[in-house]
Amino acid sequence: MTGPSEQGKRNAGSLGRTTIADGVVAKIAYLAAGDVAGVHALGSGLSRSVGELRKRVPGGGTTATHGVKVEVGEKQAAVDLDIVAEYGEVIPDVARAVREDVIAAVERMTGLEVVEVNIAVSDVKLPEEEEETEERVR
Repeated sequence: MTGPSEQGKRNAGSLGRTTIADGVVAKIAYLAAGDVAGVHALGSGLSRSVGELRKRVPGGGTTATHGVKVEVGEKQAAVDLDIVAEYGEVIPDVARAVREDVIAAVERMTGLEVVEVNIAVSDVKLPEEEEETEERVR
């Protein structure tokens, strides 16, 4: 026999549906990857320049996620990242840390299972290079 308190409880999970936009997952991945030591920036030089232009255009949005592509399903997500590493870093170690941090952040915040995080290292930031129009992630 069930008591009065058990009869009054309802399964809140069956009372509606929650969807998470691709852009939400992309932002989470962008911020998590950018916090990893050894990551100078996300995106290739061209995508970073386009991201900067979008920020300056009225209505163009204020949060850029250049260098991040995601595919989000009902229960799973996949993430592709394009990063620029700092010179002198061990790139496989940086990639491993990025992968671990992105998976942890996306899964914790969204409840989605991250099935893969693909990382392309498109450049290495040399110490003597100018910062010109680049935006540092951290």
